[in-house]
Amino acid sequence: MNAVNWLDAREQRVWRGFLAVNSLLQERLDRDLQRRDGFTLVEYAILVHLSEAEGRRMRMRSLADTVIVSKSRLSHQVTRLEKDGYVRRESCEEDRRGSWAVLTPEGLKALRGAAPGHVSEVRANLFDRLTDEQVDSLGEIMAVLEEGLRGDSTA
Repeated sequence: MNAVNWLDAREQRVWRGFLAVNSLLQERLDRDLQRRDGFTLVEYAILVHLSEAEGRRMRMRSLADTVIVSKSRLSHQVTRLEKDGYVRRESCEEDRRGSWAVLTPEGLKALRGAAPGHVSEVRANLFDRLTDEQVDSLGEIMAVLEEGLRGDSTA
């Protein structure tokens, strides 16, 4: 058995701070979206990614990877968005097992209605609290971490 390389006090403080900020920010943004627009943060992310995709459609598997949720959670969220008329599923001709999620005009309208309030909340709870230099540093740090996590095939 390998010896554990425990976190020192500084690393422990940073780690716990990261966990707290991540949780608090997601909870605050999710609660605001649900209260104001009736979307969860995940549903909002689905609509955003579909709005940015070519033809406003994505394969369900790719959408799950992009939104960073399990296929079953994505399916549940898309079903809810379908019931509201914001998304529809289409079968994939190239792969009978696959399907497309397609943003409807109603979904685009709902997203456009929700976006200004959401962006204001992101700005108020993240960017307005940081200096320009801190935003640049945070961006660099997030890029390094994301690249490492996405490139880690052992996970």
